[in-house]
Amino acid sequence: MKNFAAVLQKQRQVRLEQRPVPVPVAGEVLIEVASVGVCGSDMHYYYEGSLGGWVAPPNFVLGHEASGVIVDVGVGVDKSRIGERVAIEPGIPDLACEHCLRGAYNLCEGMIFFSHPPHDGAFCQYIVVHAAFAHPIPDAVSLDAAALIEPLSVGLWACRRAGVEPGDSVLITGAGTIGLMALEAARIFGASEIYVTDVEEARLVWAAKRGATKTINAKKTTLEKAGIKPKRMIECSGSAEALREGVLTMQRGGSIALVGLGPEVTPSFPVFEVIARELTVFGSFRYVNTWPIALRLLASGQLELDSLVSGVFPLSQTQIALEAPKKDPSFLKAIIHPNEGVDR
Repeated sequence: MKNFAAVLQKQRQVRLEQRPVPVPVAGEVLIEVASVGVCGSDMHYYYEGSLGGWVAPPNFVLGHEASGVIVDVGVGVDKSRIGERVAIEPGIPDLACEHCLRGAYNLCEGMIFFSHPPHDGAFCQYIVVHAAFAHPIPDAVSLDAAALIEPLSVGLWACRRAGVEPGDSVLITGAGTIGLMALEAARIFGASEIYVTDVEEARLVWAAKRGATKTINAKKTTLEKAGIKPKRMIECSGSAEALREGVLTMQRGGSIALVGLGPEVTPSFPVFEVIARELTVFGSFRYVNTWPIALRLLASGQLELDSLVSGVFPLSQTQIALEAPKKDPSFLKAIIHPNEGVDR
């Protein structure tokens, strides 16, 4: 059994490299990777070599939005799980720190997270993961959709952090995959009005198709001129200007969840408006216990994710997949199938 991986040797240079097939230890499962989404963070590492304060080391494996099939189990894991289709939650906490013990495992300082330096990711044929973080997939859910539960989880958690409730008006800044997932989550949470802003018209077309009440092209107008007054804001663009404009449109007593990571690590912030309007600002980092609800929503048909996939690539075309969304703004989600098109 071979285990090829798409390795980021340095910025904008990916090659296939054969690596040992990992062996599951006690409590782990070995997964044959079926589907991996290309995330915006993968593209940051590919083009810039870093994301915020995190720097990709040489010969780094990207990818954390993944699904697959269990092919082996470690000691203590029921062998009946072999053959099970699973969605992979890519962060493995230590389950012992104060954050884990109070349920906030996304804040675990001992977290091992796929494609978070120095830990390699899932752009490969086989990975091991803690059995509890390999979530069984209902028959109605495809492996591609299961891989996209990871970005959906970011959107679900952001809406929880912002306190989105039925009847709320919600502003989402940034209409990439995370922004669209936040849109889906806001809709599920019962928001009555969902405003989405972006600088790419093609992305706003996607947002309109997914249920946005109003779309706003930030290249053509300002949020103030758009005449919106949201109660909640989910910032997904990483743009300092989007954050500033968004704050200035907020209702008094509203709340903001910050999700997007941009090049400006310390952007300017309209502090006076936050104070005067008594806005509550939350950081929203990854997710906690979102896979079960996401799987139920997909299985019930309340959410559909397969149509977000713009193209599917074999592992040998990982570099092409990483570049596709930047070359074509209408190209939303690239998916890699690591076990297709590779000599096994």
